[in-house]
Amino acid sequence: MSVSTPVRRATPRDIVARKGGDPIVCLTAYTTPMAQALDDTVDLLLVGDSLGMVLYGLETTLGVSLEMMIEHTKAVMRGSQSACVVVDMPFGSYQETPDQAFRNAGRVLAETGCAAVKIEGGVEMASTVRFLVERGVPVLGHVGLKPQSVNTAGGFGVQGRTDDEAAAIIADAEAVAGAGAFAVVVENIVEPLARAITARISIPTIGIGASPACDGQILVAEDILGLGTGHIPRFVRRYASLNEQIIAAVRAYADDVHARRFPGPEHVAGAPSLIDSPGRKAG
Repeated sequence: MSVSTPVRRATPRDIVARKGGDPIVCLTAYTTPMAQALDDTVDLLLVGDSLGMVLYGLETTLGVSLEMMIEHTKAVMRGSQSACVVVDMPFGSYQETPDQAFRNAGRVLAETGCAAVKIEGGVEMASTVRFLVERGVPVLGHVGLKPQSVNTAGGFGVQGRTDDEAAAIIADAEAVAGAGAFAVVVENIVEPLARAITARISIPTIGIGASPACDGQILVAEDILGLGTGHIPRFVRRYASLNEQIIAAVRAYADDVHARRFPGPEHVAGAPSLIDSPGRKAG
């Protein structure tokens, strides 16, 4: 009798080991079906707070709650076996104090079984990153464009165009790495800066709108699949147009319903002889 070998799920330590090697493939996932579709191919699944915009139609990520993140992470964990699952800590759940961050991050790990959390911020969040890591919570950092700070940043524009901006982002990446993060997302920064940061810090960089020189890449899965009709960032490459296929399929279904072509005989249960013979009476 053969016994199947259990699938080993990737860990933050596995991600760290990829520094300077084979690029790390990352995508977002918010649901069980999407996680099932992506799990065999990607190294890391991020349950991003971008779900607020992608799934719930919010204008920013600021309205996403900790409870929403926990429930979607449970769904992703049920749909995956091998990818390292990391969860965004939503706005307001970690910025107040390191104690608040640990309390909420601990809840996320305990209730979902995920591998790590992601928090935005650099120099100002380094002490919180260190506090979490020292207490057993692996942290994925996030510098450059920080969507949770959209109100203070003034929008979603490219970061690091000036010398001062570039110096600040380098300092942020170094602070996060020095505090013990196992990797750092660098978002929407000029290419030479992303390349320089990747060469400069000892942990993997995960680029989004950054540089092919980064140690890995991440995008929103719905963006590359062509799901939805909202704004598509400049840095996204579409690999499919599933939204158009969905619309065509639904129209075909509606046409069949209107024409009574669906359901057909193969889609319904057969009738007993009593119903097949209207003139027959019981008794």
